[in-house]
Amino acid sequence: MTEKMKVHYSSASNEWGTPQALFEVLDKYYHFTLDPCATKENHKCKKYYTIEDNGLSKDWGEEVVFMNPPYSRGEQSKWIKKAWESSKKGAVVVCLIPARTDTKFFYDYCSHASGIIFLVGRVKFIQNGKPTSSAPFPSCIVIFAGNNLNLNQKICWKRQFEL
Repeated sequence: MTEKMKVHYSSASNEWGTPQALFEVLDKYYHFTLDPCATKENHKCKKYYTIEDNGLSKDWGEEVVFMNPPYSRGEQSKWIKKAWESSKKGAVVVCLIPARTDTKFFYDYCSHASGIIFLVGRVKFIQNGKPTSSAPFPSCIVIFAGNNLNLNQKICWKRQFEL
């Protein structure tokens, strides 16, 4: 395994910044108001929570949330559950996650999402302000909208920008 690829399999960092182009495409449609899984350096919305703020403990109310959660297995399921629960209370939550359709959390929560967009190609996440090598896993966008959007189909989205 090359040095560039080791970072993708390491637990040295749990934070994988979202490429700006990907965020902008989604933001044009959703107009996000909250980024609950951010750092001061990589937040995508004016309102954001850092690890110190503990976004899991906050009420997301009727926010329109963009969420790129921590990628460790134990953490990711907590965030996906929070997204699903928050959508039931009025929030719209759009999640960028690995397309791990074989996991319990994907079955328990994502299979009930308003929409799932399977991305073509591999995302180049941002670390230290720079794109990494392509992720070694496929990614998807999971949309939890409760009754807020008329998205009752699972869809596949062809790449309209460079991942």
